[in-house]
Order: sequence, then C-alpha cells, then structure tokens
Amino acid sequence: MRGAQSAHIDELVRAAVERNSRRDAIIHDSWLRCVTEHKLDPSVLREARIVTPGQLREHRDAMDEFLHTARFGVEMLYRQVSGLGYVLLLTDANGVTVDFMGDPTFANNCRKAGLYLGADWNESYAGTCAVGTCITTGEALTVHQTDHFDATHIPLTCTAAPIYDPSGKMAAVLDISALRSPEPKAGQLLAMQLVKSFAHKIETANLLNRFRNEWILRLAVCPEFADVDPDVVIAVDSSGWIIGVNNQARIMLQQEMPAPDPSKPPRPVSISDIFECSVDDFPFYVHSRPSEQRGLRLRRSGRSLFGQALPPPPKKSAGAPLRERPLPAALAALAGDDDAMRNVLSRATKLVNTQMGLLIHGETGTGKEHLTKALHSVSPRAGKPFIAVNCAALPEALIESELFGHEAGAFTGAKVKGKKGLVLEANGGTLFLDEIGDMPLASQTRLLRVLAERELTPVGATRPIPVDIRVIAATHRDLVELIKSGNFREDLYFRLSGAVLKLPPLRERLDFEWLVEKMLAERRAQFTRAFALSPAALARMRQYDWPGNIRELINALDYACAIAEGDLIQLDDLPDRIAFCDADERKVSGSAEDLLAELRRNRWNVSQVARLRGVDRTTIHRQIRRHGLMAFKNHG
Repeated sequence: MRGAQSAHIDELVRAAVERNSRRDAIIHDSWLRCVTEHKLDPSVLREARIVTPGQLREHRDAMDEFLHTARFGVEMLYRQVSGLGYVLLLTDANGVTVDFMGDPTFANNCRKAGLYLGADWNESYAGTCAVGTCITTGEALTVHQTDHFDATHIPLTCTAAPIYDPSGKMAAVLDISALRSPEPKAGQLLAMQLVKSFAHKIETANLLNRFRNEWILRLAVCPEFADVDPDVVIAVDSSGWIIGVNNQARIMLQQEMPAPDPSKPPRPVSISDIFECSVDDFPFYVHSRPSEQRGLRLRRSGRSLFGQALPPPPKKSAGAPLRERPLPAALAALAGDDDAMRNVLSRATKLVNTQMGLLIHGETGTGKEHLTKALHSVSPRAGKPFIAVNCAALPEALIESELFGHEAGAFTGAKVKGKKGLVLEANGGTLFLDEIGDMPLASQTRLLRVLAERELTPVGATRPIPVDIRVIAATHRDLVELIKSGNFREDLYFRLSGAVLKLPPLRERLDFEWLVEKMLAERRAQFTRAFALSPAALARMRQYDWPGNIRELINALDYACAIAEGDLIQLDDLPDRIAFCDADERKVSGSAEDLLAELRRNRWNVSQVARLRGVDRTTIHRQIRRHGLMAFKNHG
C-alpha cells in the first residue's frame, strides 16, 4: 500500500509541475485546483474530517424538508447497491454528509475512510473526490481509486451526481462508494447510471413537493413515457410564469432561450416564451387525453415533446377561513386546554401517514406509549400489530433473539421450534421501542441494518426476511450525550429521529384539572362512585412536583379512590408524599404581587426568578398557575 501511495504522490507532483497527465480532463483539472487554489500538499495524507454532532444537526436542520422528501429514494437506491459492497452518502451543497447508509458491520472502516455520517467531502479539504469535485463542476462523475488526490483514498471508488433545487441551485449530492473495487474504471458505468437516475427522481420529487399547489408540466421525448418517467418537469403559476424546474428542464431552457444580456437583470420566463402554447392551454394536456395527442412544440428549435399537465388543487372560496387540521379523536383525548401538549398532538397528526422514523422525548411517565398507541390507532396500520418493547427491561444476553428471533437450536437454551422475534411480530404494523437509549450497542447495529434494508436475519438463519414496519422510539435520556460518550450510534439516532416530539412533564401542563377529572371519571365504573376532589386536596395536588408524571398521578388517584370514605376525596386520602409536599413552597416568600413584580423585573425568566428565590423553577411555575399570573405575561 505504501508503494502505491508513493507512486501516486509522484504522479500528482509531475502533473502539477508539467500541467499534463493521463487522467480524464475533469480529474486533471481538479488535481490542478487542489494544488494551485486549495494549496493542498500531495505528500500529506489527511484523516477523514467528521463534523461534531451539533454541527451535523445544524446541517440537517437547514435541509429538513428536503431530507424527508429524499428519504424514500435514498433507501430504494441503497437496497439496489448494498449487496455489491457500496455505501450511500447524501451530502449537502457544502459536502457534509447528512444521510448515510452502509453495512453497520463495517462502520469503523467506513468512518475511518470518511464514508460516514457527518463526513466533510469538500474538495478544498479532501482533494479530488466524487462529492467535492461534483460540487465544484456541477457534473456527475466517478472518481475511481488513483483518481483521488489524497493517497489515503486510493482504495475507494466513488460515484456522485448533483441534485438541484427548483431554482437551479445545487441542493445536495448523491454518492455511492465502495471501500474496494476491481481495477477498471469502466466497471462503474452501471453505478453512474443508477446514481444519476435516483438523483433525478429525488430532484423531481422535491420540485413536486415544493409546488404542489401550482400547475406541473411533465415532458418526455417519447409519448409512451410522458406519464411514467418524464425527463423534464416544470412548475408554472396561474399567470404562466415558470417558477420551478428540475435540472433537465433547466438545461432545456438554457438551450431554448437566447443568451442573457449580462448588463440587464434577469427577467422572468413565461411558458409561452418556450412553447407554442400558454397556461390557458394546459387543460388540453391532462392525463385523460391519449399521450400521443399531447405534443408541445418548442418555439426556438421546433422540437416536439409530449407532456402531461397536472392541475393545482381546487382553491377554497375567498370567504372561507383557513382551519387547522382537526385532531383525530384518539389524539385529541390525550390533552385538554394546554397549548404545549396540543402543539405536540397537532404535529403528530401531520406525521400519521408518513413512514419516517419518529423519536418521542419525555420524562418517565409522561405518556410516550399512550401517544404511540394513539398514532398507531389512527394510521393506515391500525388493523395490524402494535408491538411495544421496553429496551431497558430485556436482558442484554437475550435482547437479540427477543427482537430479531432465532432458528431452532441457534444457541444453547434456544427454543426447539425457534422464535419469531418481536420485529417480525410487528410486521405490517408499528414497533414501539421504549427506552431506546438503554439498547446495547450490538443490538443497535442490528436494528440499524433492519431500518436501512427493511429486512432482518434471525439468529442462526442464513436468509434475510423482508419486514414492513413503522418504528417509533422513545426515551427519557439525552441521546446526543450518549452519542458523545460512545454509548449510542450516531447513524441510528438520525435514522430514528426523522421527526422528534417532546412531551411536557405533568408539572408544566396547564390542563392538570382536566386530566384529574378525566381519570376520576374513568374510575367510576371500577368503584361505582362519582369521585371528586376537595378544594384542599386539589390545591395540594397542584403543588406537588409529580416526578413520576401521569403514571404517578394514576397511581395516586387509584390509592385515593380506594381509601376515601365517601365520594369526596379529602387531603388525608392522598398518599403521604403528596399530602405533605408543601415544604418547598414555604421557601417562596411574599404575595402574588411580589412574585409578579419579580417576574416583570426579570422579563419573565422563570429560571432566573427561581435562582434568586433559591427554589426549583417548577415551584415558580406552580405559583404562577396558582395565582393566575400567566394572564399578565403579555401585558408587561
């Protein structure tokens, strides 16, 4: 390997000095850029640069909607190439890997090579490489073995294609790479076609998603493919202006429009500037007409393309107010008049029909499993299994066989007939992984493979089994901190956290009385009594901190209902830890007016007021609720 690196470095030096090489022009030009513009030393071997988890989150957040749109195409491409030894990278326009798929078994080798989540492949640091050089040139390319500038990357073969946004700016780069490959570069031609094809699909899907409320014109050279796999896709507003294009359409527009005058600002382009038709003619190009009758002639070249026009959805009447999507009954039943909780449920409603991973954060007992069951019950998977797994409760030695199943006699103590495993039990439905932060690293690797490849191999089996599941995970732990300490896989975290919901703790919820009344009503059938709380008991329950959250509230009400003499629950009927919880409250001196004045002085910074008074901030929150001070927040 060292001999190959030395020979490669010698070739780079000669190319830089003589300005000549036997490489493709795009590779040769990149080598010269690396030396003259990026000031890279050919003899220096650089380690892969991986950004921090915080920086990676910033890069992903900046393209959150695009990542959700691209996910299906990324997974589909990976399933086609994973068996050939490739890993898949999706980077942003800066070259930072924001999505990654690869065999977790080789994660350490991939990370060392830079084929990993968070890897920075910008040409100015990594030298000639598929991603960085694609960003610089705007073209799809293969950088094969010794094409790389940095001798560290000689074993790699990398093929990348750009993905452009509807305005024509580069949005991302799609790349498939292998740690080892045969020598001939021509062997990567199929990889090139696959990457270009899926980059086109992702680009088009992003355009359709962005302009779903506008006219969409889909065009192909052959009428047979106009409705199936269009090359050119254009978004057009109701006035006929072109407002978005995919890359094939952008190239066509450049060919069909006269060269712009650099001394004048660019002007908008109308569909009638390009075609011998206007937006008013679009109804004649809908799917109901035969494709061969839907030809559109280009004004400048005279060529004809065959199209399909997709109309925008019907507009609501001007007088009709925009209404928020109503919450499904199962989700609406989880909250009363609490804005924070209703916002969580509103977001959850929008995620019901998606396949993306969902991560629910919340303290122990906040209702994470109740939310997951409600989501399952209103989803298209409602009639299929719901399997809940407490990752913290499964013995580490058995968690793999419990989750993924095992063949008969796969290990000592295995069941004679084998075991199906909880993941397969959930096939077609929802798998809820509670306390995911407590899952052992080895099991995380197996789970990552299931999520990436949508198949699993039971312990002792040789053939994988396809699985169709939606995975929802939950935790009370800080997974980012676990990643930093090496106890949680970063790539699994980003696979699970396509969307993140955070449930508020009970002490911060403003619908406390609603929750109490709802739970007491549910106990009428069990105890055959209509329970209510005395004012003293309710006041004390408001004061309590509820470290166990809703689960603790349920237990406290069960206890109170069981020992109450009549229908009215008194203070003495509450568990002792709640009945005598007011010691911390005595630390809060002064009247409601004093507290309001202090909140105003500190601009309603509850944490600051709590520090000044020497109490926990939850105590201040309780005081605010008790005295009804929230009404003054927006009035100074």
